[in-house]
Amino acid sequence: MTLTATAPTRPARTAKPQRRRGVLSYWRFYLALSPFYLLFVVFGLYPVASTILLAFQKWDGLGPRKMVGLQNFGFLIQDSTFWLSLWNTVVLFVMSTAPTLVIAMTLAVMLHSAVRFKGIYRIAYFIPNITSLVAAAIFFAAVFSTNFGLINAGLRSLGLPTEDWLRQPWGIKIAISTMIVWQWAGYNTIIYLAGLQAIPTEQYEAAKVDGAGPFRTFFSITLPQLRPVVLFTVIMSTIGGLQTFTEPQVMVGNNGGTGQSGMTVVMYFYNQAFFNNDYGYAGAIALSIFMLVLLFTAINWKLLGGRGRQ
Repeated sequence: MTLTATAPTRPARTAKPQRRRGVLSYWRFYLALSPFYLLFVVFGLYPVASTILLAFQKWDGLGPRKMVGLQNFGFLIQDSTFWLSLWNTVVLFVMSTAPTLVIAMTLAVMLHSAVRFKGIYRIAYFIPNITSLVAAAIFFAAVFSTNFGLINAGLRSLGLPTEDWLRQPWGIKIAISTMIVWQWAGYNTIIYLAGLQAIPTEQYEAAKVDGAGPFRTFFSITLPQLRPVVLFTVIMSTIGGLQTFTEPQVMVGNNGGTGQSGMTVVMYFYNQAFFNNDYGYAGAIALSIFMLVLLFTAINWKLLGGRGRQ
């Protein structure tokens, strides 16, 4: 007869029901995050809400505010200077954004295929973006000046007639858009370069085996793969381009130059608020700028984002 020892079985542990912690138990986390939300409310949310309310009021900055309903928007529709500034803004946006993105894409593709000195090229392309905007505007005003500008010096050396760039409506727009292209082409180049480096090299190798040329490879592989990056740059360029202010203000002054051809919507808003002390009307212009940016962003999203989903 043999005896077998059996180990006593331990009762299975039962998981203790977790007690739900109250909201106040996370107060340390809320306290750590509170500085961001406080700053956002003071410097982000409150100015937006105040501007929306101000658009329906009449206020000179000192006296009591008076509700006027849609009066500011009614005057805005009949204001020819507002529509002129809106036209100037859209023209400058088109003249600067399209060349900026095309040049940035070209430079990014060239830089992506370069073997040496990539770091130096990246720094050189990004320098305009960190240069003082006022200093750059003064420099470009000198470049486009009538008597001593580099542009007219080049035209004279070629035997061509010179132009009074900063006193002609289209000359002003060309000078301003040239400066915007110079400032933002390098910034977008760096973004496109980051997107190019994320594309798998196997796709290029397969295209090369199939006999695809450089242009076919670019339009069939590179551009479709970069569609989200292109959409991002187009939207950011739209937001920045429709808020152009410093470039025309420094180059042609607060009145927008000859025929107010350099007057943008943001400059007109600035003049109404801080020169005419009509803060209610300035609030209505600010809301129109917001709606304009929203409209152009939605159009770009529809054109580029929609095709990407297809």
